[in-house]
Amino acid sequence: MAETMLDTIIVGGGQAGLAMGHYLAKQGRNFRILDASPETGYVWRSRWDSLRLFTPVQYNALPGMPFPGEHNYLPTKDEAADYLVDYAKAFQLPITFNHRVSSIRKVKDAFEVDDLVTRNVVVATGPFRKPRIPSFAARLNVPQMHSVEYRNASQIPDGSRVMVVGAANSGVQIAAELATSHTVSLATSRHLPVLPKFVAGVSIFWYLSQIGFFSTAEDTRHGRFFKKRELLIGESRAVPQTGRAIAASANTITTTDGTKEIDAVVWATGFQPDFGFVKAPVFNEAGRPVQKRGVTDMPGLYFLGLPWMHTRGSALMGWVGNDAEYLSQQILKGN
Repeated sequence: MAETMLDTIIVGGGQAGLAMGHYLAKQGRNFRILDASPETGYVWRSRWDSLRLFTPVQYNALPGMPFPGEHNYLPTKDEAADYLVDYAKAFQLPITFNHRVSSIRKVKDAFEVDDLVTRNVVVATGPFRKPRIPSFAARLNVPQMHSVEYRNASQIPDGSRVMVVGAANSGVQIAAELATSHTVSLATSRHLPVLPKFVAGVSIFWYLSQIGFFSTAEDTRHGRFFKKRELLIGESRAVPQTGRAIAASANTITTTDGTKEIDAVVWATGFQPDFGFVKAPVFNEAGRPVQKRGVTDMPGLYFLGLPWMHTRGSALMGWVGNDAEYLSQQILKGN
C-alpha cells in the first residue's frame, strides 16, 4: 500500500478522464489518471481506418481548448486522437499508462486502487468495454469479428457475402464501406430515422442543440422523450436490410424474415458493462452503476462518460465536460 494518499484517482485516460483531469487540475488537486492504454488517444487510433466523427470540430471540444480545424470540418479518428494528445500535454495532466486497474475497494474512509490509496475515485473507462456478441455466433463456421476489430474492407475477401448485424451508426457506416466491394446485408431490429449531416450549410448538430437534444436531463419529460429517439447521422448509401438476427448455423444466419447464406459476419452489436474491478455494491442487476449524474451512494466513488449518465451528451466528446465539471464540484464539496 502506498504511503502517500492521493486526493483523486481517475480510472481511464480517454476524453472523459482528461476532461475530469482538467477540472481537478484547476482546483490544484493531487490526482492521477490511470490508463490501460499505452498512449493517449489509443482507443481512437484503434478504430476502423475510414472513421470520421459525424460531429464537426465546433462540437468536439473538451473544456478549455478548442478542437482545431475549419468550421464544419469532420475530423478523422486520428485527428481526434491527436487532439487528446495535445490536450493532455497542454494541461500537463498526470497520466500513468499501461495500468489496467484490477481492483477498487473501499477501506475505511479511503479507496485502495490496486496498490494506490485515494480519497476519491472517478471511473471514466467509458461505454466501450466488453463487446456484446450473441451466443448463437458460436454455431457459425465462417470468419466473424466485432466492430471493435474491424479496420477496413481488406480484412474480408472481395465479393464475399457479408452480414453486418446491428444498424446503429457504427454498423451502418461499416456496411456502407463494405458494400463498395462486397455483397452486404444489414440485420436490424429497428429502422432508425436518418438525418443529413448538414442542412442549408448548417450542421444538423446545431439544430439538435437548439432543442436541447444533447443537454436535456434524462429525468425530465423532454429528456425521456429524447431518449427514445435514436438517430443515424448522414449515412445514405443503400444497403439491403433484413430483420433481427435470431439464430445461426454453419454458414447461415436466420433473421426474423428468413435465412441467408453468408461468408463472413461483422457484429456491430454494441457493448456490455464490464465493471468487475469495482468491488462495491453500486450496481444494478444488469451490471450498470446506480448513480445520479455520476454520483453513487458510496461517498467518494463516481462514474463519468457513460451513455445517458445525465444527458444524451454524457458520452460524447463535446458534452462530457459538463458532467466532469459537475463531478469536480461534488468532489470539492465532499473534501
